[in-house]
Amino acid sequence: MAKYLLLKHYRGAPEPENNVPMDQWTPDEISDHIQFMRDFAARLESAGEFVDAQALSTEGTFVRYDGEGRPPVTDGPFAETKDLIAGWMVIDVDTYDRALELAAQLSAAPGAGGKPIHEWLEVRPFMTEPPTVAD
Repeated sequence: MAKYLLLKHYRGAPEPENNVPMDQWTPDEISDHIQFMRDFAARLESAGEFVDAQALSTEGTFVRYDGEGRPPVTDGPFAETKDLIAGWMVIDVDTYDRALELAAQLSAAPGAGGKPIHEWLEVRPFMTEPPTVAD
């Protein structure tokens, strides 16, 4: 089995088919979306393919070390993950094709009007060992 990250983006991917921002959805549309996500995770959990899933807050800060005794530097003139990443799901499946199949199913989560979002998800395998460095 191999672990894959299914990454949900706010932007940076091609436009989803049903591209209505969540802050414009009705409370019922939000509830239906969240229930779809829970049901999807439960189905994967019963199949032994679910590892973790999290929705992310829009709050966040970039931080870096700026030298001994100096305060950390925060933020900067660049796109931040709080603007780009909505959340993720980690799966543990037998094949890359299965990871793609599950990502496609997750892409159909309902959005505005109860219609599938058809959002683009990024599928990234976890590294199983450090890369080999050649001399």
